[in-house]
Amino acid sequence: MPNIKSAIKRVELGKARMLKNAAAKSTLRTTIRRFEEAISTDSETAALALKKATRALDKASSKGLIHKNLAARKKSRLTKRFHNHFSKVS
Repeated sequence: MPNIKSAIKRVELGKARMLKNAAAKSTLRTTIRRFEEAISTDSETAALALKKATRALDKASSKGLIHKNLAARKKSRLTKRFHNHFSKVS
């Protein structure tokens, strides 16, 4: 544990930031999981879940939570999965 007052504050801020980031990443993973569960239902529900997942990825990327290329790769894979699944079903 640091002795200097400003260093103590930085440790506290780091803990708070870590908790906030962990919660945000958990929410992001949940949104993506909900899309994957929605694929087994109808296309309208899955399309809505895809839209939410895409928005969540964009938001996480813009806030610096994840890298922009990671967000782009995940969006691409989710979209590809959506289109492949529902083109075969129709």
